[in-house]
Amino acid sequence: MLVTRLFDIADLQLAEFPQTVCVESLENGKLRSYSTKEFIDTAEQLALGLMELGIKPGDKIAIASGNRAEWAIVDQAVLRLGAIGIPIYPTMSADDYAYILDHSESKVFFVSNAEIHAKALLAKAKVPGLAHVFTFEELAGATHWRALLGKGTQHRAELERCKATVKNADLATIIYTSGTTGKPKGVMLSHNNILSNVESSAARLPVEQGCRAISFLPLCHIYERMLMYLYQRAGMQVRFQETLEELGARIREAEPHVFTAVPRLLEKIYDTILTKGEALTGFKRKLFFWSLDLGDRYEVHGRSWWYDVQLGIARKLVFSKWRAALGGHVKCVASGSAALQPRLARIFNAAGVPLMEGYGLTETSPVVSVNDARNDGLRFGSVGRPIKDVEVRIAADGEILIKGPNVMMGYYKEPTLTSEVLDTEGWFHTGDIGEVREGFLYITDRKKEMFKTSGGKYVAPQTIENLLKASRFIEQAMVIGENRKFPAALIVPSFTFLKDYCALKGIPFEGPRQVITEKRIMDRVFVEVQKVNAGLGHWEQIKKIELLPAEFTIDGGELTPSLKLRRKPIMAKYAAEVERIYAER
Repeated sequence: MLVTRLFDIADLQLAEFPQTVCVESLENGKLRSYSTKEFIDTAEQLALGLMELGIKPGDKIAIASGNRAEWAIVDQAVLRLGAIGIPIYPTMSADDYAYILDHSESKVFFVSNAEIHAKALLAKAKVPGLAHVFTFEELAGATHWRALLGKGTQHRAELERCKATVKNADLATIIYTSGTTGKPKGVMLSHNNILSNVESSAARLPVEQGCRAISFLPLCHIYERMLMYLYQRAGMQVRFQETLEELGARIREAEPHVFTAVPRLLEKIYDTILTKGEALTGFKRKLFFWSLDLGDRYEVHGRSWWYDVQLGIARKLVFSKWRAALGGHVKCVASGSAALQPRLARIFNAAGVPLMEGYGLTETSPVVSVNDARNDGLRFGSVGRPIKDVEVRIAADGEILIKGPNVMMGYYKEPTLTSEVLDTEGWFHTGDIGEVREGFLYITDRKKEMFKTSGGKYVAPQTIENLLKASRFIEQAMVIGENRKFPAALIVPSFTFLKDYCALKGIPFEGPRQVITEKRIMDRVFVEVQKVNAGLGHWEQIKKIELLPAEFTIDGGELTPSLKLRRKPIMAKYAAEVERIYAER
């Protein structure tokens, strides 16, 4: 069967390798599974129900929800109808909802729970064109999505005509990027954009029929959504996890072969492991840290036979527990969205948990390149080789340019913005700075985030921030210094680690606001900064720091929904701390 539209993937699965469990997630507190046939049948019933409401090909249907089977069913219904899906981050504000719903001209909005429903109603009051809101959970005063099932059966022939008219090059979805500044932009992706990425990315992941995946990164982001299609294309079982609560337990239950994660989550997993190791005593403690030291020194090539013998012992006695904590069957963890600390990649791969970093953007559907432990396809610090049919070019100023079938159609209703990033030859200008070495792509910074000091020297903050975050003392960091005499850093310490450190050193710990005022803590964190400075040019070195009392969060406005730093809001929020850094003393 030829797969040319996104909904063809499920039809292919049904025709050639139907699954008893296609997708599953919790519904009303119980695990609810859908076979391939039930998945398609439910989606088509929903499409008929939408047609009964008057929805036609090309109409926009929005969805704001955590990951659950209903998300995938709505997506299937929309695609089969020839309508356009508008995924929205659940964490966005009601005002952001209203902007996206109005700008996209959405007519129907599916939401999951009471919190999102409340924001949806606030947004609906500002968007006259939004006619209907449906919920996945049964809520008082709300219309449940299943109310649409069983309606519009007389439209069956019309639905078949709609499916037949959908073309490979047609618009499938508009994804509004969270953005670090300004209003979100609507990235238009066709069936072909996403399908090309599915086919080319599949070659980089150890996926096959009978494998299992757990999906907890937001489906509203094209990264996780493309992988959902990829899992279905491969004939895998997909379990959706709506929240990160008790994620470790849910992963162990699902026993996945593949899942995706962002560096921030992997850092937290590692910190949890480290905390448990710190609590050990005697021989067990020595064995734990001996194993970590081995992991720190892990290389793809050039390992001695004696190192491999020791690693085998560490994997059996220590790292086997790490694998068991991830369900015991993991073949690959794909990391994306932000830069991964090379140290984490080394340690996880040494532990027998293949952690593969990749690179992509919403505008590239999203994958551009990804590491692969097979076929000598892994280099620590890189984001891998470009995938099939995707070209990468480095411009004269170091900017990464991308060309291929995965590159977006453009920004919705924004021809000027589109022309700024898509040149006449079809090259997409990513805004990222990088280089290619031996066929592997390396990202060094964001073009727009690089700044000049008052001395005229360029500083690439993201590179330095990643080095700082490798310290156990540092949870988050933002390097500053545009038009200033020197670079400095706003640092959020790891308060979990500091609590144990303070107990060991006899330093009072009464909470974040108190401990960051302790001179011994400030001095100790600056020792970690100096370690990073040792590897930097003198113009890049961090001269001063300020410790902050609270983590950067999405709700606090410091992070985008994809966990990138929102630099301007952070600078505004901590203006007093910034001025204190640069005050003449």
